[in-house]
Amino acid sequence: MASQGVTFENAITPHPLCVPARTAIMASRYPHQLGTRRNETLMPAGVAHVYGVWKDAGYTTGLIGKNHCFDREEDIDLIDVRGELWHRGLLDESTLKGMEWVRPTDKVREAEIIRENIPRQSPRIAHAISDFPEEDYGTAVITAQTEHYLESHATQNNRGENPFALWVSYPDPHEPYEAVRRYADMFPLESVDLPPSRENEFDDSAPERNSVLHEILGLSDDSEEDIRRAISVYYAMTRFVDDGIGRILDTLERTGLKDNTIIVFTADHGDFMGEHDMIVKGGVFYDCLVRVPLIVSWPGQVAQGVRDDSMVSTIDIVPTLLELQGIDAPPEIHGESLPTVTSATPRDAAFSEYGSGGPPFTAADLELMPRPYGYETLIGSLQWREAEGDRRMVRTTHWKYVHDPMAGPDQDELYDLESDPAELTNVASDPRNAAVVAEMRERLEVWRSETGSGPDVPMPTQEHYTPGGYFGPRVRH
Repeated sequence: MASQGVTFENAITPHPLCVPARTAIMASRYPHQLGTRRNETLMPAGVAHVYGVWKDAGYTTGLIGKNHCFDREEDIDLIDVRGELWHRGLLDESTLKGMEWVRPTDKVREAEIIRENIPRQSPRIAHAISDFPEEDYGTAVITAQTEHYLESHATQNNRGENPFALWVSYPDPHEPYEAVRRYADMFPLESVDLPPSRENEFDDSAPERNSVLHEILGLSDDSEEDIRRAISVYYAMTRFVDDGIGRILDTLERTGLKDNTIIVFTADHGDFMGEHDMIVKGGVFYDCLVRVPLIVSWPGQVAQGVRDDSMVSTIDIVPTLLELQGIDAPPEIHGESLPTVTSATPRDAAFSEYGSGGPPFTAADLELMPRPYGYETLIGSLQWREAEGDRRMVRTTHWKYVHDPMAGPDQDELYDLESDPAELTNVASDPRNAAVVAEMRERLEVWRSETGSGPDVPMPTQEHYTPGGYFGPRVRH
């Protein structure tokens, strides 16, 4: 894809959490504009988003894989063909529409058994390698389902003359971390490079919320072998997805659809995978969580083999697609067409956000939760931490700045990405950077002024604010 399109080196998610990131992409607006600032606040009623635009333009619409964006009937009705499959597998039959599963669902559910009971190497690390038939794993099912969709479309619509818009959404690589043995064998432990680190990273200049997250997820008590194995499994899951995308590209070519199909590859957010001595994810803004892949390919129509290093956001995807498709974009959208792919002017900054105005989750609150800390602590405090504060990030190619107007200046973060690309030292309090902090804060203030305040977001219910008291049913994320 990269050789046949444009790769954006500095693509930033508007929010490093599933629902806020996905709704932002589909509506081309920031989560605070939509009111989708938590994983529990899916696309609200009455929002103009790309599925409605495509339907009005006569497209057949589809969704295969993870949704975690739409749950209202009026939105689901805009999707003609739908087969949902999540991190832990198939949902109920209400998420199937306009298609049948290409694999027997009993076999697919059998292959999901380990994910529902993933072995835990420590309170923080859990990974597995398994030996079910490869074609029954979620990634393979999504790939085969997409191949079937494309083949059917090409056959039934005179080799694709009628337009379609399909969102193929692989849940992986995402916890629970489970890999097919064949793929795990591709990444022996000795081939895994551990990310850069700094001793005592969270003992001095790190904001409290970052230190608290590290207290929950920090890997200092875990063996290097277990850390390497977790990373190896993550790589294996990623390679499995990569091969699936290759099969989809081959199907587009084989069916004669490729030359008239715009392809976008991206992700909603990233993961810790040993970076900052953590695993999984949390409400912070390191590049491993907010910088995502983004490739746009349309052979013969957009530049090929080009790497664009300007700052872009995934909210720019929809206006880019609509421009390339010749469709008028809704006036409400806030994103702009991507440079290089279109004639749009490059931007030098991108923004992200987290929180919806809730109270902070502090080190004192963490002390009241059961030990040892780890994944269960992460889930038990999840909704509190999702909602806490109102932090905002602005990133350029040189600097990253994080500010929360609800917190004191000791919570600010500034990273010099040129001298410290791993973001191991927060230099916000260094007097030599006072002018940079002032400039970046002004950028954030202008951005929030231009994007508005948006609707109120419902806060978590009271039981989520009881330290140590909420360990409810595991939520699919």
